[in-house]
Amino acid sequence: MSEKSISSYDLLVVTGPTASGKTSLAVALADLLDGEIISADSRQVYRGMDLGTGKDYDEYFISGRRIPCHLIDIADPGYKYNLFEYQRDFIEIYRKLKEKDIFPVVCGGSGMYIDSIVKGYEMFEVPPDSGLRARLEKKSMEELINILSTYKKLHNVTDIDTKKRVIRAIEIEHFNHVSVRKQKKFPPLKPLVIGIMVDREVRRKRISERLLERLRTGMVDEVRGLLDSGVNKETLIYYGLEYKYITLYLTGVISYETMVSELETAIHQFAKRQMTWFRGMERKGTVIHWIDERLPKDEKVAEVLKLLQIGFQPAEKLLLPDQ
Repeated sequence: MSEKSISSYDLLVVTGPTASGKTSLAVALADLLDGEIISADSRQVYRGMDLGTGKDYDEYFISGRRIPCHLIDIADPGYKYNLFEYQRDFIEIYRKLKEKDIFPVVCGGSGMYIDSIVKGYEMFEVPPDSGLRARLEKKSMEELINILSTYKKLHNVTDIDTKKRVIRAIEIEHFNHVSVRKQKKFPPLKPLVIGIMVDREVRRKRISERLLERLRTGMVDEVRGLLDSGVNKETLIYYGLEYKYITLYLTGVISYETMVSELETAIHQFAKRQMTWFRGMERKGTVIHWIDERLPKDEKVAEVLKLLQIGFQPAEKLLLPDQ
């Protein structure tokens, strides 16, 4: 490995919509930078939820070794991991890596997770309020959305995906308004944020092909196994996308054909929402350096190294365009 100096950046963030090739690029960069990956995926935290969340373990192998990836498989299925916990766990891993002089490379497509560390959200652990929940459970979805709207503008559409999500969102907003809290500052970081830009039609084609491949290799059995292990159907529906629609199929609510069709549409819509979120981050001041997915991997890597502005002499295995 060649000598390097990571200049003033604290970490590198590699993001983009689903099926854009984030993991492959992040792994290549971590390999060159003597780094390790910190996942920013809100569903890959769960053990046993592999095909549905796209844990492509093979992609972490490069140059004859496995690049370590943190914050994957850290929670049991059925648990509802949240943003507060992600920030807490992220900063713990980040500090450990820094102590060992290991460069952190964040990789994932969960926009809120990425935004929370790039912008340094001030988060507070919100305990369950059983009394409030009991009162809210009696209300219709429309009534709940109206209540949530009195607290905030509904930019995050995932807040209103299910009744449980709306109730939890109200619970958090209620806590924020009535509680006196000791503020805990998230440490300021200086990240370089890289986004992978992929053509819409290419993305749609990849999503469709990947969905069929995952169904072929056992994704329905994965969800069936979660149900058989005791994870209730409401929680799996709460997780959304693959787990929602396959659960609806397995419980007889929809047919297999309807499941595949509606799931495919939902994933396409999800990718579109991801891009909307990233554009929102840019409007609020986050600089995202977009790299064309069509470039060969070594050219993408070279672009990122130039953006890092580091005194890094590339290893022989990396051929820069001007060499």
